[in-house]
Amino acid sequence: MGQVTEFVGRGLARFLTKPVRQSTQVATISQEKLATALQPGDVLLVEGNTRISVAIKYLTQSTWSHAALYIGNVLPHSAPWQLPQVLIEADLKEGVRAISLAHYAQMHTRICRPVGLNDEDRRRVVDYVIARIGQQYDLKHIFDLVRYLLPTLPVPTRFRRRLLALGSGDPTRAICSTLIAQAFESVRYPILPEIQRTWSDNPMHADCYAEIYHIRHHSLYTPRDFDISPFFDIIKPAIENGFDYRSLPWSDATHDLKQIPYKSTEINAD
Repeated sequence: MGQVTEFVGRGLARFLTKPVRQSTQVATISQEKLATALQPGDVLLVEGNTRISVAIKYLTQSTWSHAALYIGNVLPHSAPWQLPQVLIEADLKEGVRAISLAHYAQMHTRICRPVGLNDEDRRRVVDYVIARIGQQYDLKHIFDLVRYLLPTLPVPTRFRRRLLALGSGDPTRAICSTLIAQAFESVRYPILPEIQRTWSDNPMHADCYAEIYHIRHHSLYTPRDFDISPFFDIIKPAIENGFDYRSLPWSDATHDLKQIPYKSTEINAD
């Protein structure tokens, strides 16, 4: 029975990871600028275009359907012509793998950077994911995959995240951002912790309370969580190293803003 469910699971994984259509989107930032802005430990969010991406974006109410960790150019090259494998991700079919930045060249991306992460912990986060390259996911948990066959199932908003987290099999861990969440959890870096407020027992400070942070289970994290986390900064490569809007090569290059007559408008206080 196990071999049958594994076979069916592999078939479902292949089906769900196929693009829903030929992608016509153009990345809003060049690969060169993206590579220059990235630092080891950054989380790269991706707006995917596969069948399973549609479901994840619907259930999480987010633009982002996938997350990868940038590790820098630290892995050996298997061939001189090979592009540096600078990202590590959990793939439903292939398991944990290293890929080049060009893998997402035509997709919209976002850089989320952990704020204040010191060099030692940054190295530990990177080493954590590198050590798991080659790890495969058990796809016998068919129910974890079947739910994604109906990507826009009418589910109330408050239950959509629960539907995504329902079941804790390997497919759920591969689809959600479990690997990256575990890496940051290993150095006690917060993503979206649950916060418990405890009121003070001191009668002199009756109106004061303490915030106690609780780590959420790593299998419940999604790419969206890195985007909305108050502990991750959003990096915009186009403006990271300075931006001058006047230097943009507009199509109507002969158009001179200085020649546009300005007509003041008096505002009547009445």
